Amino acid sequence: MVNNLSVLICDDSMLIRKKLRSTLEKCKCETIYEAENGVQAVEKAKELNPDVIFLDIVMPDKDGITALKEIKAINPDVKVIMASSVGTSDHLKEALSNGAYDFIQKPISLDSVAHIIEKVLKEGNENV
Repeated sequence: MVNNLSVLICDDSMLIRKKLRSTLEKCKCETIYEAENGVQAVEKAKELNPDVIFLDIVMPDKDGITALKEIKAINPDVKVIMASSVGTSDHLKEALSNGAYDFIQKPISLDSVAHIIEKVLKEGNENV
């Protein structure tokens, strides 16, 4: 089953973007965009209007929490999944209080991404 979710991956590490892209492809996501930092993430979110955004918390130029606030102001319905290797509960609480949909810990596993994509698709089907 192909899902027609459009996904934006935002991480300053090219390696992590590649790994996440291949994981999303295994989840049958066909439309995948990439951004290297929070500034690009906000611009691409505005321009491409993706359904789901995987957003790193710690990035140069603009951190994930700041980008999250700006993205949610542009599109309150987008599902933003925060990703971090430094999973502090403070970051997590701040992200969730600013409208993050979910949170995944790095290194990112296929199971955690598949679970989130399934959750988004299930909710989308319930709202149709």
